[in-house]
This record gives sequence, C-alpha cells and structure tokens, in this order.
Amino acid sequence: MAEHIELTDDLVATRRHLHETPELSFKEVNTTAFLADKLRSLGVEVLDSPLETGVIGLIQGEHDGPRVGLRADIDGLPVTEESGLDFASHNPGVMHACGHDIHMTSLLGAVEWFASHRDRINGSLKIVFQPAEETGRGAKSVVDSGMVDDLDAMVGTHNNPDYTPGQLAVGIEPMMAGCVKFYVDLHAEGTHAGYPHLGTGPLEAMASMILSLQTIVSRNATPFHPLVVSVTEVHGGDVWNVVPAEAGFLGTVRYFYKEDSQLAERRMRAIVEHTAAAYGISADFRWDDFQDPLISDPDLAKVVAADVPDYADLQPIHPSMAGEDFVEFSKVCPVVFAFVGSNGGPGHHGLHSPKFIAKDAAVKTGAEFYINAALRVLDEVRS
Repeated sequence: MAEHIELTDDLVATRRHLHETPELSFKEVNTTAFLADKLRSLGVEVLDSPLETGVIGLIQGEHDGPRVGLRADIDGLPVTEESGLDFASHNPGVMHACGHDIHMTSLLGAVEWFASHRDRINGSLKIVFQPAEETGRGAKSVVDSGMVDDLDAMVGTHNNPDYTPGQLAVGIEPMMAGCVKFYVDLHAEGTHAGYPHLGTGPLEAMASMILSLQTIVSRNATPFHPLVVSVTEVHGGDVWNVVPAEAGFLGTVRYFYKEDSQLAERRMRAIVEHTAAAYGISADFRWDDFQDPLISDPDLAKVVAADVPDYADLQPIHPSMAGEDFVEFSKVCPVVFAFVGSNGGPGHHGLHSPKFIAKDAAVKTGAEFYINAALRVLDEVRS
C-alpha cells in the first residue's frame, strides 16, 4: 500500500517562504539555518559537517538495516523574477527559477512523515539538503566531504514543468544530459583597422570556427543520439579602429552517450587547430567534460517505478538536455531519480525563465515520491 500525505497550510507557507528568499550557490546561509531549524523542530538530528552551506540530517528507524539518502538542492539562480506571483522573490536579482523551493519543501514534507513513522523505516535515512547544484559543484562538495560515504543508495527528484502535478517520470532511460564546458582562446597579431594586411586578426578565424562547429551535429554525429553543441559567449576587440590581437569564445556540449562527447571533442579540436593554422594564428583549446549523464540504477528504477501508479500518474521519461549534478552521488552508491510534474499548463514557462512558475501541488507529488521510493529502496538494498 502506498503512503500519502496532505498538502498542509504549513507546507504551502514553507514553500512560499523559501521562494521569497532565494540565495545563490554556496551562499545559502539563511536557507541553511531555516532548514536546520525545521529538521530540529521535527525531532531530526542535524549532523555536524564540514560543509559551509547545506544541511545533513539523520533519521534512525526502529529496525536495523541499510542507510538511504534523500536529496534536495537548495540554491537559487541569478535571475530577476518576473513571475507575477504574490510570493515572488524578495532578494533582487535572485530567483528560484529552477524550482528548488519545491524540492526543499517536498523533502521536508517527507521528513515530517518519516519522523512520525520511524517504525516503518527498516534502517535509517540521511537527509541531504545540498548546496550549489546550479554551479555543477554542489553535489561534488558533499561527496568530497565524506558525509555520504555510508549510503547504500540515494533518492533524488527534480520538478519538471512539462508535466502536471500528480505526474511522475522514473525509469531506466537516460534522464538528464552530460555536460561539457569548452573554451577557445585565439592569439594573433593586432593592427590598425585601416591596415589589416599588417596583422593576422582573429575575428574572421573565430567566425569561421563557430560556423564550422555546427556541422559536428549535422554531419558527424548519428541522428539517433541527442547531441547539442552551443556557443554561448564570444569576445574580441574593444576599439572600433583596431584589429584585436586576442579573441575567443566558449560554450557547452550536452550528450547522453560518452562516445558522442568524445566525437565532439575530436572534431572540435580539429576544427579549431586547423582553422587557426589556415588563418596564421594560434589557438588554445580547453575541454571540461565535468558531468556525466544522469541515469537511474536500473534495478532500483524498475521497482520504484512499479509502485508509482499507487500514488501518482506514471509518465514516460522525456529526457532533458539540462544537466543535474545529482549524478555525482552515483560514484558513491546506486541512485534513483524522478521528474515531478510542477505545471503542465498551456503556455507555461520553462526552467530558468524569469517567468517560471511551479505550482504548490507539486510539493505533495514530490513528498510522496520521496516517502514511497525510500521505503521501497530500503527494502531492496537490504535484500
């Protein structure tokens, strides 16, 4: 039998308070204090940790068994909110545009249930309110701290506005993309704009490189694998009558299969190096493949998904080309992850939009996933 919770006025008030008070990555000082106080008020032990922000709690069950982690991320984004909500951000230039307020509140709802149902816990639960997901470094900081070395599995969620509240997507398919940051710096001979033949300006080479990079997906990669190559920043020159000596650009690659990342790196490196040589300049190329694709442990995903129809509407996974640093926990233990419906209405705005709106009802769906998934995972890893 699945477990259910009520979306109480207290949970709604908590969600709205968190939405009003977002903080940037690794600066979530007030959020950390708020969450720690909430855990203590529920009788949950707050563990000492070397983390400067973020909270880790422990709920010991009444029966011996494994230890499973439940994770929610806590940071906001440097976005000025334009949602029109009555509880919009009070912190100028910072917004929970990715719905981490929903994640935190959902986990608090699950913690409240577990705190009063310790007899149902065959083992223990480690509650991880993780900082700095938006930088891609927050989960790594938790892993590096050693605070999750004792876990047998980890459960996580992310709200998804393409699904409605009450809908969940969990399974064995890839869910969120691997992430690469690439950097290209070009070095040439600057000169007067009226005498371009006396220099080897980098701008034409840069333009040629950027256009050529778009052929990696269209002409080199298989059309059966999602792959994105995006140039997101260019720089070069700051005077109207000078051909600059330096220029450069950077961007990201998103992928679901490691061989596609490797293909993109080989082709990009060749394009940059050969184009630079053709224009008589030099180039520095850096490739930071810093985050793997997020894929749930297949054994855990299957059993957790099988339970979902008892408390939510199980939906197919629609993979996201956004990244998620929850994948770092898979280096420590098996993980299972779900998309939680948070809007689904016509014309809704996506994650990271200043007009993004997640509905309060998503808290109930997320909390019930944490509860039911944790109970199932505890039994599975124990067996």
